[in-house]
Amino acid sequence: MTKMTLGAHPYFLGFDQLERMIEQAAKSGTEGYPPFNIEQVSDRAYRISLAVAGFSDEDLSITIEDRKLVVRGRQPKTDADRVFLHRGIAGRQFMKSFVLADGVEVKGAKTENGLLHIDLERSEPDSVVQTIEITKG
Repeated sequence: MTKMTLGAHPYFLGFDQLERMIEQAAKSGTEGYPPFNIEQVSDRAYRISLAVAGFSDEDLSITIEDRKLVVRGRQPKTDADRVFLHRGIAGRQFMKSFVLADGVEVKGAKTENGLLHIDLERSEPDSVVQTIEITKG
């Protein structure tokens, strides 16, 4: 028995890009640092919250690259004079990516109490009905 992929199913035409996006999302979510939450705020709004304690706003960057939301954190600068007896707050650099569906837009981002909040909103799709004329061949 062969495995049928989404793009190969006869009723799903043109969904090969969706299948690639699903594969990308599965590969990108393997590392657990930094920890994050995704919550549904309303029917069309979402919030991603990442734990970024120890990072300043200048150490963080958020970009959208080919429908992928990419959050990067540079290693924060530390004072050479500081001597840690125990260092439990992680401060290593990271890159976390999330695949965005068509129609999902980033509405804003802010840091608050050691968390980076990224607000997303899905636009309401227009209902389109199209009539195709049949011509005599």
